[in-house]
Amino acid sequence: KYLYKTVRKYFGEAVVVTQEVDDIISSPIVKETIINNSDCKILLDQRKYMNRFDQIQELLGLTDKEKAQILSINMANNPNRLYKEVWIGLGGTQSAVYATEVSKEEYLCYTTEETEKIRVLEMAQKLGGDTEAAIKRLANE
Repeated sequence: KYLYKTVRKYFGEAVVVTQEVDDIISSPIVKETIINNSDCKILLDQRKYMNRFDQIQELLGLTDKEKAQILSINMANNPNRLYKEVWIGLGGTQSAVYATEVSKEEYLCYTTEETEKIRVLEMAQKLGGDTEAAIKRLANE
């Protein structure tokens, strides 16, 4: 709580990242501190919370329009492009869903897909341990 209030006092931004909303809402002190002091909210795909999203909507103070935007994330993505969607809300005044797309090289660099990671490592081994060259080669294929 002290961290959040101090950071805002100096016009800073505190950032909290979690894969589970429960990490934030399970602690009353953390929940109130983070939610009350966060003008900018960024949410990824929330489909796994669809059945209890009304509770999350209330906790985050989201409008029905924002709820609909969030629950639309990645529901109708273009199958010809490799991207994910993200919702960004700015203090209840503006909100939208945006597509985030990275280059093939960036994708191969940060993928957590095991088969893709193995391909990069195998190619790097063939190229004398040069991971950067392996990523470039695989991206060009």
